[in-house]
Amino acid sequence: MRKTLYDKIFDAHVVRKDADGTVLLYIDRHLLNEVTSPQAFEVLRHERRPVWRARANLAVADHNVPTTARGLGIVDSISRIQVEALRENCERSRIAHYGMDDAQQGIVHVVAPEIGSTLPGMTIVCGDSHTSTHGALAALAFGIGTSEIEHVLATQTLITRRSRTMRVTVNGVLPLGCSAKDVALAIIGSLGTAGATGYAIEFSGPVVQALSMEGRMTLCNMSIEAGARAGLIAVDDTTLDYCRTREQAPRGEAWESAARAWRELHSDDGAQFDAERTLDISSLAPQVTWGTSPEMVTTIEGHVPNPMDIEDEGRRASFKRALEYMDLRARTPIQSIAIDKVFIGSCTNGRLEDLRAAAGVLRAAGGRIAANVRLALAVPGSQRVKREAEALGLHEVFIDAGFEWREPGCSMCLAMNADRLEPGERVASTSNRNFEGRQGAGGRSHLVSPAMAAAAALAGRFADVRNITRLTGGR
Repeated sequence: MRKTLYDKIFDAHVVRKDADGTVLLYIDRHLLNEVTSPQAFEVLRHERRPVWRARANLAVADHNVPTTARGLGIVDSISRIQVEALRENCERSRIAHYGMDDAQQGIVHVVAPEIGSTLPGMTIVCGDSHTSTHGALAALAFGIGTSEIEHVLATQTLITRRSRTMRVTVNGVLPLGCSAKDVALAIIGSLGTAGATGYAIEFSGPVVQALSMEGRMTLCNMSIEAGARAGLIAVDDTTLDYCRTREQAPRGEAWESAARAWRELHSDDGAQFDAERTLDISSLAPQVTWGTSPEMVTTIEGHVPNPMDIEDEGRRASFKRALEYMDLRARTPIQSIAIDKVFIGSCTNGRLEDLRAAAGVLRAAGGRIAANVRLALAVPGSQRVKREAEALGLHEVFIDAGFEWREPGCSMCLAMNADRLEPGERVASTSNRNFEGRQGAGGRSHLVSPAMAAAAALAGRFADVRNITRLTGGR
């Protein structure tokens, strides 16, 4: 039987299947953070249930940790309690834990792949929707809720159902000035935020195959924003080269055996998907969101749309509401929209490749951030990324341009720590969501790539990064 990549991984982990389609699925890796795990641990304690397989779990403090002045501790009491509870719960259950001051700390979706805790063919869950990131390594990875966290801790299994499958084929060649983030936003703009609801997306095609592993992580990270349960990319040389040197990857003969098995993690020729979508990005331009959903996106050459041009009444109403919240007028050129803050980081774009892209723009253009930009943050996705970036001198590029170089964490991706927007502030952000209040109550978020965020910081408004890359020969 010809199988999709999703079916191969899912079927290999089925413990039991009931007549109604419900499946008990074995989970290879359970990732934990300080926000969604405390209640699950509390229930286990109350019911006197131990963690069933501690070594299959990995915990990282990321959402609530400060990105500056860590020596002063966490000021917010709720955040401090959650971070301390994660440490205590992990110590009690003997779960590997990277706390705020650990040399391996960072965002869990950055840390797990870089240490080899994420490997091809795994099933991976976490109490965080952007667990889909790990699908870049051909792992079936998705977010779960608190009661499910409890179930996985107690049994290392999950009660679930099979998803439908969708293949998104991306053809063409990635144009100058564009990145995986632009491809992701273009796909979401095409599918809509509910276009992949109930599906696991497998990304394929020449553009996807040409992406680095970091670019693939960005693409899979954003799959959830199209409504998908998970994102997946087949194993190839890029996958194996990335995994080969990771600390927790197999060694010697075990590596050779694993690599042979991982080579089979692709959809079989002729495998049937429940849905197929194709996108040609040969003429893609850098993307900028204008509204309060990732599907509300256009190009840097575009304009804010006019809701009156939309026939569907419900969609027209949502566009009107978005324009009111974002304080924008229809037909406003994107390049005329001024910004107050810039955020480069998150589990979407906080990896070394992302920081290099942004620093490359700053270095090529010269100068400092515009006078109207109140704050520009460069936040590495992990301590390892921070060390590697500093070894390359990237931190100096950011600092010289007027950015603040911070400690790793989720930072301004969401308003759960000190890095946030004030009401009415507008940000060029490399994160994954531009919902109302996502980055701070009353804050207005525009999603862009790291290179576009750097260009916006210098211009004080959204600017076409291609004007810089053309002048520097694409460097």
